[in-house]
Formats: sequence, structure tokens, C-alpha cells
Amino acid sequence: MPDVAGFPYVEIQFAKDASLVDPHAPDLATDMIQARHVRDLLVLCHGWNNDMSDARKLYAELLAQVAAVAPTIPALAQRGIGVLAVLWPSKRFADDDLIPGGAASLGAPDSPLVVIQMLEKLKGTFDAPGADAALTRAQALAPGLETNPAARREFADLVRSVLTPGEHDGDLDASSAFFAREGDELIQALSTTGDDDVAAPAGGGGAADIGALQPLADAGGSASLADFFGGIVAGARNLLNFTTYYQMKQRAGLIGEAGLNPIIRSIRARFPQLRVHLVGHSFGARVVTAAAHGPASPDGLVCDTLALLQAAFSHYALAENYEPGTNGFFRSVVARPTAPIRGPVVITTSKNDRAVGIAYAIASRVANQVASALGDENDKYGGLGRNGAQKTPHTGSGRLLPAGGDYAGFAGNKLFNLNADTVIMDHSDIRKPQVAYAILSAMAAT
Repeated sequence: MPDVAGFPYVEIQFAKDASLVDPHAPDLATDMIQARHVRDLLVLCHGWNNDMSDARKLYAELLAQVAAVAPTIPALAQRGIGVLAVLWPSKRFADDDLIPGGAASLGAPDSPLVVIQMLEKLKGTFDAPGADAALTRAQALAPGLETNPAARREFADLVRSVLTPGEHDGDLDASSAFFAREGDELIQALSTTGDDDVAAPAGGGGAADIGALQPLADAGGSASLADFFGGIVAGARNLLNFTTYYQMKQRAGLIGEAGLNPIIRSIRARFPQLRVHLVGHSFGARVVTAAAHGPASPDGLVCDTLALLQAAFSHYALAENYEPGTNGFFRSVVARPTAPIRGPVVITTSKNDRAVGIAYAIASRVANQVASALGDENDKYGGLGRNGAQKTPHTGSGRLLPAGGDYAGFAGNKLFNLNADTVIMDHSDIRKPQVAYAILSAMAAT
């Protein structure tokens, strides 16, 4: 088995349906733990818009930072760290220019041709039967979107038909409104935005500052959702972006709950003294959180730490009573005294994370939500990677610290929103020593 950055390393790859590409991969993981005397298992999970090459590069660069920072934490000196690297089908395209929503490579942003080409590139992305045929029919409607309300209604209905709304998981991302709103009304809602509508990144304004005519080049998250600006064609593009977001959200949850959860439970059963540390980026944060959440089971998964790096899901996902009588969908992951996470939960946040901020600004438009700045902490549909855990008990706030900094509060089952505005400058800017130090500091507290 190979080493990466000096750590024993095994990959486990899932197909779209959460089945294992290599059924023997869990055996390789147990062999690694036993042969290399692993005491701390670091489970890494990449986000949306990563192909396998991108994911491996992310892991290698992040682990290089972990290796460089580890000597600054004496408590970890005698603890053997091994890595279980999760690979999952979160991106169809290998070329950044082909990211859905990358309209800059497709021609004029207000041209129906942009929508037609986006639809073509989305074929093969969705799991529902007949999805590609529905996208083909939607392509024929694109030229009439600007002038024909009936075309807009049919276009929206065809696009939504590629999804399976029955699998809605209760996350606050406006999914219910997305399926319920009349199609023309939905596209109209997604067609108008002003410069002040999207919560501003640190040091800048709103939508005018986020490069609305260009796709984000950073890999690993909902990068295509940066395509957020005005006009009917833009409304159709935002509709496609949200549709792709929803599919990847569903897949991340399925792979976490049905794929990763039983594997880690099996490993824990064989090695009960092993410490398990879950680390997810973007939609990978959803995978590992869904794994910790898991299906109802008397032998549920127990892990030691959870690190959510620029997580692409609701800032109320872990909340208690964010509305009277309503908890976040993943509340059980951190709810005392039965929480499956025994140690610290680390959440990095950055106002520079345009992907998460804009993803949830789109959700707010879908739901016709009005906020002072769409996507910020006051928005019902804000994102965890931008705002941190909101309305969640036992949550502390601080800053992402350099190596050697004092995370004195890291102890027990407590959440920590770590502001990284001066460190994480975009959605995928996580390969930093400060990020590695926070992960390792949480590990050392267990």
C-alpha cells in the first residue's frame, strides 16, 4: 500500500449508487490499520467538481500540510496516523472549462446558445430514468425563453423532471419551493438580482464583484453556482445550476449514509480502540456528516472528531429549534448526550467563499426569501461554509489560528466556528497549514 506525505494511505471509491467500485477496498483499509499500527484514522472526503485526479491532488497537498504541522503538536507524537481517502462521482467533466455553468467558454452570457450548451454538457449527470431525453427536449425550448411564458413553464418542468424529489432530506435549501413553484414564476425569480442581493465577500461588494460572467476555476465545490446575474437566460442558467446542486446533494447524502457509514462501523467494530476523524470539504462535508448521522441503528457509528471545511450545506443543519419545534436535519450528529461525535467539531467559515454564499443566495431566490444580504447569517437559507453553525447550542467562535496557536477550548463534544476570512480566500483554498493545524488540534484533544 502506498504512503502519501509519509502517511499510510488507502483509497475507497464509490459509484453513484453508493456501491463500492472495488469490494475489497475495506479489507485493504483494515490491513493498513493492523500492519502499520494505525491509532488515528483520518477519513478524507473531497467535494463537488472534483474528478479523481483533482481529489488525489487535494489529498496529497492537504496531507503535506498535515505532515509539516504535526511536529508542532507533541500530543500526537506517539499516535500513528493512517488515511482512508474517499473517492465519489461528484463531477462528470475533467476540464474546468466544462464545469456546468461555465458560460464564459460558451459565448455571450445572455444568448440562448449558452443554455443549449449547458444542457448538452449536463447529459449523463442525473440519475433519474429518461433524464437525458428531458434535457434534449428542454434544449428545443431555449430560443423561446425570453418571450414565451409557456416555454419557460415547460422548460422548468422538464429540468425538474430529471430529479427525484421524493428523496428530499429536509435540508434548508429551498428544495420544496424548487419543486412546487410554477415554472415561469421560478425562472423569473432567478432572473433578477442586483449588486446588493448577494452577501458580500470580505473587502468587496456584492454580485458585481464575483465575476458573474466567468466560472470559478477552483475545484472542489459548487463552483458553477457563481453564475448568478440578471436576465431570463441567467434565470434558466441559475435553474440548471440549482438542479445540478440538488443532484449532487442527494448523491453526497446517499454515499455518506449507505456507503461510508457501514464501512466505518465495520472498521470500528474490528478496532474498538481506533480513533476515527472525519474531514470533508464542500459537498464532501455533507458526505462525512451523513456518514456520522447514518441510518437508525443500535450499533450506530461513533467517531472522535469532525472537520467541516467550507461545507456546502445549510447553516441550520446542526441547529436546535431554528424554528419553534424544528431541529436541523443533522442535529443528532452533535446533540448531547447521544451524539456520535465524541470530540470537537471544527467548522471553517469564510466570507470569501463565493461558491457556498451564492449557492444559498440562489436558494433564497427560489424560496422568494427576503434578507438584508442573501446568503448571510440573517438569511434562512445561509450556508455553513460562509456563516458557520447558527442557532446551535455548545458552539464557540474564534479564528483559524497559525501552527502553535492556542485552541484551549478544544475538548469534548463542542462545535467551533473558525473564522478564516484572512486565510481561506476562495471555496477550495483549504490546503493551508492553518487548516491542517485545526484538524490536528482537534485530534489531539481526543
